[in-house]
Amino acid sequence: MRLSAKADYAIRATAELAAAGPGAPVKAEQIARAQRIPVKFLLNILAELKHARLVASQRGAEGGYLLARPAEEITLADVIRAVEGPLASVGDRRPEVLSYEGPAERLRDVWIAVRAGLRAVLEHVTLADLASGELPEVVLAPGRDSEAWLPH
Repeated sequence: MRLSAKADYAIRATAELAAAGPGAPVKAEQIARAQRIPVKFLLNILAELKHARLVASQRGAEGGYLLARPAEEITLADVIRAVEGPLASVGDRRPEVLSYEGPAERLRDVWIAVRAGLRAVLEHVTLADLASGELPEVVLAPGRDSEAWLPH
């Protein structure tokens, strides 16, 4: 899986908002500084997250950005989809619409399985999980295998 810097920044920014707590607006500059995200890039990401109704903004001296829903209701998959689109695609096409010939005929099944694996993790980790540092077992269990840490 290759996660873009944009998706990584979006997750980190929303994790900052989750950590701030409900109803506590955080200024973009504060998020950018805390997560070392370029402010202009962050503002564009926050606009996309706002358009997806994951983030809200509040004007004024005490204003800033906050989550539009409780952190327990927003998954990492929600954030990634808001800024990148579908979790898994092949050449900008969803795996279920693909078809292959000959020895590659079953490749669509492989891509469907990859997407299911991504969903199994990203749809079960919430921003509240990140903010609390309490990750679900679906994330922790595979990391206990030393092979998971090898870069191949």
